[in-house]
Amino acid sequence: MPSAVQVRTTGGPEVLEVTEVEVGSPGAGELLVDVAAAGVNYIDTYQRQGIYPIDLPFVLGLEGAGTVAEVGEGVTAFAPGDRVAWMGSLGSYAARKVLPAAAAVKVPAGVSDEVAAALMLQGVTAHYLVRSTYEVKPGDDVLVHAAAGGVGLLLVQLAKARGARVFGTVSTEAKAELARGAGADHVIRYDREDFAKVTRELTDGEGVHVVYDGVGKDTVDGSLASLRIRGMLALFGAASGPVPPIDPQRLNSGGSLFLTRPTSGHYVRTREELDWRADELFAAVSDGSLDVRIGGRYPLADARKAHEDLQGRRTTGKLILIP
Repeated sequence: MPSAVQVRTTGGPEVLEVTEVEVGSPGAGELLVDVAAAGVNYIDTYQRQGIYPIDLPFVLGLEGAGTVAEVGEGVTAFAPGDRVAWMGSLGSYAARKVLPAAAAVKVPAGVSDEVAAALMLQGVTAHYLVRSTYEVKPGDDVLVHAAAGGVGLLLVQLAKARGARVFGTVSTEAKAELARGAGADHVIRYDREDFAKVTRELTDGEGVHVVYDGVGKDTVDGSLASLRIRGMLALFGAASGPVPPIDPQRLNSGGSLFLTRPTSGHYVRTREELDWRADELFAAVSDGSLDVRIGGRYPLADARKAHEDLQGRRTTGKLILIP
């Protein structure tokens, strides 16, 4: 039987258990896939801890890439041997899995399995943030938190490609170099400086048009203080913890601000939308305009170490598991 990383009880990284699981044949509208790589995401840690409850036991992981081994009844868009990537299908920390064909996209020849697995959830997140949540325009000022992280590096590149001036926050000089390498115009060491104050100074007191904040509790107040009148805070994660309730009057006094809490499922509601986002991302990788940094590769058996490194903020770029 193929191996997988299972959660039998919620808790810290120590609850991750590598075991063998039975994987059946694909049903109608499904694919059986041999997994080449699985992406590690912050949402995995929330599910592992029970912050996002899931019936126990379950196999962790929401994205990956691999090769179709078998197709179920009614599937015409995919065939055995096709390389595919997916997001939003639980159970991806595994050597083999069944997933809905509706969640899969074909991987073009110019994109490796590892890059495809690294790109799906974080890439689609970065894409909808800069193309849909707040559509970045030439001349916009953009603040990206954790600019050397998996989503952060992609956000910096995508915002720069759309003509923005990008400010990025980081916690170490090594991460600052990565953010600059991705195209950030100004990098702020939030461990040393008040990023809201610096952002205001760099924008002549105006503030930025949008803040992309995946950190949450530790940054939300400063993020709001960094915005110009009618600016938007896109709060897409909570790596530092859940954000306390926000009084709507805070948005008023800050300058008629906008606050949104987007999630991927609401931005890939149709097949057309998923294909649009994936196709643009894969095309950018293929033509060299988008660099996907894989910051760590771990054997499936080392999923616990991957989670410890991710939550310990010891990583840059994307972490992937190799079955």
